[in-house]
Amino acid sequence: MARLLITGGAGYVGSHVARHMRSVGHDVVVFDRLFEGYREAAGSPLVVGDLRDRSQVLRVFQQHGPFDGVLHFAARMSVGESVTDPLGYWDVNVGGTLNLLAAMSQHQVQKLVFSSTAAVYGVPERTPISEDAPMAPINPYGATKAAVERLLIDLAADPGWQIARLRYFNAAGGASDGWIGEAHDPETHLLPLALDAARGGAPLTLFGEDYPTPDGTCVRDYVHVDDLADAHRRAWERLQASGGSGVWNLGSGTGYSLREILTAIRAVTGRDVPHAFGPRRQGDPPTLLADPSRAARDLGWTPQRDLRTILTDAWRWRCEPRYGRGAWRTRG
Repeated sequence: MARLLITGGAGYVGSHVARHMRSVGHDVVVFDRLFEGYREAAGSPLVVGDLRDRSQVLRVFQQHGPFDGVLHFAARMSVGESVTDPLGYWDVNVGGTLNLLAAMSQHQVQKLVFSSTAAVYGVPERTPISEDAPMAPINPYGATKAAVERLLIDLAADPGWQIARLRYFNAAGGASDGWIGEAHDPETHLLPLALDAARGGAPLTLFGEDYPTPDGTCVRDYVHVDDLADAHRRAWERLQASGGSGVWNLGSGTGYSLREILTAIRAVTGRDVPHAFGPRRQGDPPTLLADPSRAARDLGWTPQRDLRTILTDAWRWRCEPRYGRGAWRTRG
């Protein structure tokens, strides 16, 4: 078993991965600034700090190492916010990563699993999207992730480095036991906003109904966060076995439009989702659909949970949140 540093391990995907890695016996230290993550989600030990402060990052390696590897999730991640605050996104996502990589190099830690995104593809020329598609991001969030990937490709030219770049499509759902789930503040993701609207919260605003898709709304590929956690475990095991660096899409290969999501929520919850349409949102491509065949071949990974399971687990969390902005709400 390995001793692992997980940056951003108090956030949504990072906390699920940290929990999963501990469950299979790994020794995990979480490093998170708790700007968007939650102490309750991180588990223990948790070191509170900011990747932008190189002295803090070095101190984690000095005081809590030696580490066998790093799983790197810490980042700002809202497409819309990145358009209005590009400097902030480059500062955290790129500047913070540079500090992390410098500390890893200084302490001779050369195994890294990097949390990337389908946003690096921009508007793809064809779908499903394979990993060979060019990186052509259309928003600052995707641009920062693509910049880090470019650096990691350069690092991986040294065979001493073992680096897995994992490009998520739409992470969704929550732990099957309801212990952790999606709790952004403010929330920007479609499924939790739609489920909150179904519970009597603010009506949902959907951005754009004139896209070149079958029903005019954006099409996205949803993958359960617990399936993502399993993919990270498999990617780490590949690095441990010196299987070589690479990049893998993490998606289901099945797309759902916004209107199809509303219909699926009605089937799972028995409730309609009050909603209205607004104009297209800058930086949103019409369709993002993964070709996940490389992950199946190289990592032995295929998603095990379908959209109904994603919505069922997400609904459980929205009704019984254990932390975050929603925790005060009436249960049920």
